[in-house]
Amino acid sequence: MIVRLLLAALAAGLIAGFAMTPAQYVKTIPLIMQAEAYENGEAGHSHSAAEPAHEHAGDHGHSDDGSMLGFGRLGDTILANLVAGAGFALMLAAVALLTGMDFPGGRQALTRGVLLGAAAWFCVQLAPAMSLPPAVPGFPYADLGDRQGWWMIAVLASAVGIWCLAMRPEWPIKVLGVVIIVAPHIWGSPIPEDLSSEVPAYIASAYAAASLATTLFFWLLLGGLLGYFLSRVPEERAA
Repeated sequence: MIVRLLLAALAAGLIAGFAMTPAQYVKTIPLIMQAEAYENGEAGHSHSAAEPAHEHAGDHGHSDDGSMLGFGRLGDTILANLVAGAGFALMLAAVALLTGMDFPGGRQALTRGVLLGAAAWFCVQLAPAMSLPPAVPGFPYADLGDRQGWWMIAVLASAVGIWCLAMRPEWPIKVLGVVIIVAPHIWGSPIPEDLSSEVPAYIASAYAAASLATTLFFWLLLGGLLGYFLSRVPEERAA
């Protein structure tokens, strides 16, 4: 049954990942291209060679033609989304099994899957973005290693906190969950040494909002599909 479970998770991930691409082309990629115009000097910005690379959870690296992997912007985006979708689906399936979550079928399975996806979106996207929002190219960045380290801590803390809130009935444990979620933000995320940027603030704020909206769509779709597909796997999977 493990093979069927893995196939169910991969199917959900690949569908959700592929569906993410048109959402990005409607909401986030136009904003990335506007920011790139400022970064590349096409809008009066002189790019410094010392400026950090555009690598960030939720950010989009690029070359002169908008491609990192050599398949063009569209091809790179589709490939990255498929890989991310499959990986996140396997992660959610593992979480569902480890927490004993059941998907009995019908609307209940879909609802539970959507709730699981919403919790994952909070942990991976929303909670870290409260202190370290997704940023467009050309916007100020703190050190890459510092950002990645803080982001992973925030995701882990959010996951533990959500588990305390959702899976434990004791009120002290629930309060502890809230404390764990907010702890990384009280500590503080990395701050760039130079906050100056030629990219207009409205582009940065619009991108952060659009990124959260598109990832919410992705996670809800992924969770719903995962719940549906897992409900089709025979009960013997738990054996």
